[in-house]
Amino acid sequence: MGILLFILQIILGVGFLLFGFMKFGAKQMNEEFERYGYSAWFRIVTGIVEIAGAVLVIAGFWNATAAAWGALLISLTMIGALITHIKVKDSFSKSVSPLVFLILGLVVLIFNWGSLF
Repeated sequence: MGILLFILQIILGVGFLLFGFMKFGAKQMNEEFERYGYSAWFRIVTGIVEIAGAVLVIAGFWNATAAAWGALLISLTMIGALITHIKVKDSFSKSVSPLVFLILGLVVLIFNWGSLF
């Protein structure tokens, strides 16, 4: 499982670094958060949380506790994203990405769960 976990952590880490930084100024993110009814400060906070989760998951290559906390942050963020897509009645296709990243985050979290306590 080591190589698979390593690959999942790379996907989560790189993906959420990109997603997080997009929250700071990508026009598409600005428009989406407005469409969701969320303010600019919430978009920025979401970006910070996503970047923090990514950094922790990447640090998880050396520290399982960091991977677990990062995966937990990412999973909670993706639960929020799914709730938002349901709230605004988006099509299922818009929910696929958050659902996939939630599953990946949960897998990383499960495999590092014992290091949380």
